[in-house]
Amino acid sequence: MRQEPINRLSEKGLRVWRIYGIFQSLIALLVGVGVGVINYFTGQHIWLYIVDGVVILLIGYLLIYLFPKIRWTRWRYEVREQEIELQHGLFIVKRTLVPMVRVQHVDTEQGPILRKYDLSSITISTAATNHTIPALITSEADELRGRISVLARVAEDDV
Repeated sequence: MRQEPINRLSEKGLRVWRIYGIFQSLIALLVGVGVGVINYFTGQHIWLYIVDGVVILLIGYLLIYLFPKIRWTRWRYEVREQEIELQHGLFIVKRTLVPMVRVQHVDTEQGPILRKYDLSSITISTAATNHTIPALITSEADELRGRISVLARVAEDDV
């Protein structure tokens, strides 16, 4: 069996995923407050307030702490001359090999939260699908985009 890819994402990516988890948890909190308000006007079942609070705390723990940590730990990538190998997953670890001859173009993307942490994501496009490497330091992402572009052109010339 082949060894897993050697490159990891930036540790700043873990912070960014935790910020995303905070936003998602706030949405869960709003839903929970709505359930509490409806319960107040319809029946005032004390057990529903307890369940509501426990569910909100559990969602917050999962989305802010546990899932980002597991996701960051498992995300790996490696760019070789003939292929790009990606490994990621939360519960099921998925490993993907993208042959360089299949790469059509490479993009970098940076939203406002990624920009604040000087991070970018790379999207590698093939005819069939897109593959994304998230949360790379911007200078590394730009360098990697250029390297993949050169390797894809060389692979294309070899065919």
